[in-house]
Amino acid sequence: MLGAVPHTLIRLLLVLVLLPAQALAARNVILLIGDGMDDVQITIARNYLLGAEGRLLMDELPVRSAAQVLTVDERGRRIYVADSANTATSIATGEVTSRGRIASAAGSDRSIETILEQAEAAGLRTGLVSTASVTDATPASFVAHMSVRTCEDPESIHGVKRYGIVLPHCRQYTRANGGPGSISEQIADADVDVVLGGGSKHFDMPAEGDTRTVRQVAEDSGFTVISLAEDLNDLPADARVLGLFSPSTMPVRLRGEDDRSAERPQPSWLNQLHPYLGKVDMPDPMRCEPEPAFAEMPGLADMTRAALRQLDNDEGFFLMVESASIDKQAHERKACGSIGELQQLDEALAVALEFADGDDDTLVLVTSDHGHAAQLIPATSLFANYGAPVYSPGMVVLLETDEEALMGVNYATNSFPYEEHTGTQVPLFANEVGEGLIPSLVTQPEIYDIMHEFLFGKSD
Repeated sequence: MLGAVPHTLIRLLLVLVLLPAQALAARNVILLIGDGMDDVQITIARNYLLGAEGRLLMDELPVRSAAQVLTVDERGRRIYVADSANTATSIATGEVTSRGRIASAAGSDRSIETILEQAEAAGLRTGLVSTASVTDATPASFVAHMSVRTCEDPESIHGVKRYGIVLPHCRQYTRANGGPGSISEQIADADVDVVLGGGSKHFDMPAEGDTRTVRQVAEDSGFTVISLAEDLNDLPADARVLGLFSPSTMPVRLRGEDDRSAERPQPSWLNQLHPYLGKVDMPDPMRCEPEPAFAEMPGLADMTRAALRQLDNDEGFFLMVESASIDKQAHERKACGSIGELQQLDEALAVALEFADGDDDTLVLVTSDHGHAAQLIPATSLFANYGAPVYSPGMVVLLETDEEALMGVNYATNSFPYEEHTGTQVPLFANEVGEGLIPSLVTQPEIYDIMHEFLFGKSD
C-alpha cells in the first residue's frame, strides 16, 4: 500500500505537466484598438499631451511590433488602403476581405466566424467596448456579419444616404429573406456578455417584422440595457449588459478652440502668380479645449473597468476595446479630437494593465486598424528661411503646446469634406505576456492567430 503512493504521485505530476496551459488556468485576451492610430497620430498626441520627450503608457509596453494592413477588392485583387470594416475583420477572423465588409468574405457574402464567437462557443465570457456606436465597423466585425458596414439597423439595411451619396443596401440579410437582420438586431440576439458604447438610435426603432424595438428585443434576450454613466457602477455581477450612452458616436473629450478644425492657408495674389513672391497667411494658432458634451459620458477607461468587472471569471474571457474617434476626428480634420481620443485609449490601457498585473494568463494587445490623414509638418516651412513663402496645399492646424512651441498638423488626402485613410503599417504593442508570441512584423490576420493560439492553443 505504501509503495503505491509514490507511483500515484508520479502519475499525477505527469498529468499536470502534460496538460496544456489553458487547462490549468483561465486565459484572457484584452485587445485595445485605436481606430486610425498610426505612429503619426501617436506622435502628435504625445507632443501635445506630454511634450516631445514624454512617454505615453503604450510607449512603455515591453513588446513593440508592427502590423501590415491587408486588403482586397471584391474580386480578390490586392489594394493598399483599407477601411475599418475589412481591417477589423482581418483581426477578428484571420481572413482578408474587402472594404466595408463586416466578418464576411469578399465577393460571396460568406460569414466568417470571429474570435469572439469562438470564445463564446468555448464557454469564455466576451465583451465589446467602443466610443463609436456599437454597431459601427470595428465592434460590429467581432459580433455580426454583413456585406456593407452601413446596414446598422432595420431601416439602413434597405440602403442609406450619407454625404450626399447613396450607399448600398443589404436586403439579403433581412429576416424576411432568411437572413440574421441588421447589425443592431444581430447584437440584440448575440450571446456576448458586455457591449458598451454609443448607438442608441439604432436600437430605438422597431425590429424587422416586430412590434418591439430592437432595444426591447435585446432586453427580452437577457440584456440589462443601461444609458447613464452612473449605471456602470451598480451592475449585478452576473448581468449581461448593453450600454448605449449616446445616439451615435460618443462625444470626444477635446476639441479645437471654439470647435475649430483645420483651415486652409491663404496665399496672396502675388504668391499665386509665383511661389517665391508675396506672402501666405497661416491659420491662427490655437490650443485644445474640453468638449462640453463629454462631461455627461462615461470615459473609455470607465467602460473598460466596468466590462472587466463583468467578464472576470474562472473560465477566461475575450474583450475588445476601441477608441473610435482618433479616426472619426481625423476624417473631420480635427486634431484636438484625435488627441483626446488617443489619451482615452492610453487611460483604458492603464485599466487593462492594472487588471493583468502579475498575471501570466492575461494577454494585453494594443494596435490600430489602419493609418490616417494627419501629418506632422513644420509649423514654419524650412524654405521660409530663404524668403520663399511656402505653404501646404492641404488644410492645417497650428497647435500651441506646453513646450511654448507650435506644432503643425496637416490634412491633404483629398478635396472632399471628409479625409481618407492611408496605407501605412500600424503599431502593435503587448504586455510582457506577449514576449515570444509576437514577431517584429505581422500581418493583421496574424494578430487573430496570436489571440487564437493564446486562448485555445495551436490549431491542428
